[in-house]
Amino acid sequence: MKDLTRCVHHPAVSHEGFSSLAVPTYRASTIVYPDAESFAQRKYRGPDGYSYGLHGTPTTRTLEAQLTELHGGVRTVLVPSGQAAVTVVMLSVLVPGDRVLIPDTVYPPVRGFCANYLKPRGIDYEVYDPLIGDGIADLIDGCTKLVWIESPGSGTMEVQDVPAIVRAAKAKGVLVGCDNTWASPLLFKPLAHGADFAIEALTKYVGGHSDLLLGSITVKDLDLRQRLKDTLRMVGIGVSPDEAALALRGIETMGVRLAHMGRISEDFARRLEKHPVIDRVLHPALPSCPGHAFWMRDFKGSSAVFSVVLKPGCEENLGPALTALRIFAIGASWGGTRSLIAPMAITGDRTVNPWVSEGTVLRISIGLEDPDDLWADLTNLFAKLDQEPAAKVA
Repeated sequence: MKDLTRCVHHPAVSHEGFSSLAVPTYRASTIVYPDAESFAQRKYRGPDGYSYGLHGTPTTRTLEAQLTELHGGVRTVLVPSGQAAVTVVMLSVLVPGDRVLIPDTVYPPVRGFCANYLKPRGIDYEVYDPLIGDGIADLIDGCTKLVWIESPGSGTMEVQDVPAIVRAAKAKGVLVGCDNTWASPLLFKPLAHGADFAIEALTKYVGGHSDLLLGSITVKDLDLRQRLKDTLRMVGIGVSPDEAALALRGIETMGVRLAHMGRISEDFARRLEKHPVIDRVLHPALPSCPGHAFWMRDFKGSSAVFSVVLKPGCEENLGPALTALRIFAIGASWGGTRSLIAPMAITGDRTVNPWVSEGTVLRISIGLEDPDDLWADLTNLFAKLDQEPAAKVA
């Protein structure tokens, strides 16, 4: 063997005696086969077989298996983002002439996907009141093939009666998908309540460090898993084992991080209820939050995210007050080590129950900083909002 060949062909080394707690990161585009017959028969390797790097490596399979166990499903597929998880489900189960029901509080890009991609291609959608409960049966017609749930709702935190919605859908043979990103499988398990798809934006709590984009879909039916895999194969979507490795590292500390963040978010939500510049606090743990009783019944606890509605008149000071924050960062997403805050545009995203509040909505995500530092930063923010605007003082 000449040197140029030695540069390309790696020597075999013994793995005897080697055992690591870390999951190896297997990078691969090409999967090699021991003989020609194995290559010819590769499509028969089964749902968990390896055929090409795009369709999975031992690293991605490990993450899929771990998420499957947490959700109590039978299989999980990985996709590049939480939004991709939602859209891949819809693309896999809906065809022209079908209809999907989505809650009024759904993540806005999902509504945009339904309006701007599905509808022009002959797939209809209808927006429903997230608190409709078993009344959703009245909206399910012969064309309805999927009911989508997001609980708590995006931005305004309405908690849905998932078991009631699932019962109504199942009585009419309709599939149910649930965006479970707020809770993660540690706080709520959609499949245990009858949903067919549990999706997560792994970008948030699983990643945990604001440096990862990844999503997952967990199912309890192998046929549904095959439909998802067929869609991913046809459109050429896969995920990098490097992202999966980051998720595998992050998931190990998710329980500790989520417990801490949830405890602080509840404490802050209760304290902020009494602040003079705050009109409402939207947190599922508060009795005033729509659907609080369902949260008490179905969820194991709180996560990091909640919202506050400012009293009208604070808008003029909002920009400078946010800019003056020292601990909280201004940014989208959540679930990482850093605490975040962001103004939310709600009015244009609600049609069934129009958003009528005149106050700005701020979404708050608790990170891992010292709670005293966080509270001081928040109280300084709200103190600035309570001041007369600088122009008026002059």
